[in-house]
Amino acid sequence: MVFRGKSLTLHRVFENKLSFNVMNNKKIVIPLVVVIALLLAGIAYLAISLNQEKQVNKDMQELAVLEKQEMENEYQQFADQYSEMKTRINNDSIINQLNREQERTQQLLEELRKTKADDAAEITRLKKELATVRAVLRSYVLQIDSLNQLNAELMDENNRVRSELEITNQQNQALASSNMTLSEKVAIASQLNATNISLTPLNKKGKDNKHMKKARTLLVSFNIARNVTAANGTRDIYVRVTTPMGDVLNGGGSFQYENRQMAYTMKRSIDYSGEETSVTAMWPINETLAGGSYNVSVFADGNMIGSRNFTFEK
Repeated sequence: MVFRGKSLTLHRVFENKLSFNVMNNKKIVIPLVVVIALLLAGIAYLAISLNQEKQVNKDMQELAVLEKQEMENEYQQFADQYSEMKTRINNDSIINQLNREQERTQQLLEELRKTKADDAAEITRLKKELATVRAVLRSYVLQIDSLNQLNAELMDENNRVRSELEITNQQNQALASSNMTLSEKVAIASQLNATNISLTPLNKKGKDNKHMKKARTLLVSFNIARNVTAANGTRDIYVRVTTPMGDVLNGGGSFQYENRQMAYTMKRSIDYSGEETSVTAMWPINETLAGGSYNVSVFADGNMIGSRNFTFEK
């Protein structure tokens, strides 16, 4: 009985120690598991962040490569445009300028091709140079278009003058070879004639200005020559001003000329007595006018009685 009592006592002591150890182990294992879980979560977060950063860097590199390729394409297009422009003009001075700009564009293109896409500083510099090349090219395009337009207008003017001379010669031959009636002779002799035609751009102070971009008013003046055979009375005088682009500065009305209606710039009514009469007319400028060749034509009684060309700076 004594031995059995001691066994029960030992068994209880062993159970108590085992319970104590289990409780202590739980206190150690639970925090350790938590720490390990946090470490694993942190490692996973870092891995995801690194992958995202790598993807962003990859995307940026791809964009940089695409941007560089687009810049190379633009440089090449500009260089090709210089070659095309040289075929559209016959002016050695301008062709030499185009050659220099084309060589500069090709040099910048070669520099870009040798530059790495991730060289931000050099790419930025070449991008600024590209903007300059674009602006210079545009200025030459406008200049060449303007020169070609002017040449076309001069050719048209020459053809018109030639045609008028041919018509005049034919008229003179007809007059010389036929007996004109008295009424026909009187009609020709009584036709008015505009002389001393002038076109003056005036600035906002009303002073003479040679630069069209500063002009605010156009002043046209001329004289109706003395003609004792012309009928006296009120005459409507029409002034027509044509710009370098071939457009008529429209004053809002039209008149009859050679069986068609023509727009006029200015109209003046004068009391003509057969003596020389001065006429002035002003046209307010509502837009910026370009420099170049302007034509002033004067009409009266269904006839063009005078015409003159003027050239102004921009």
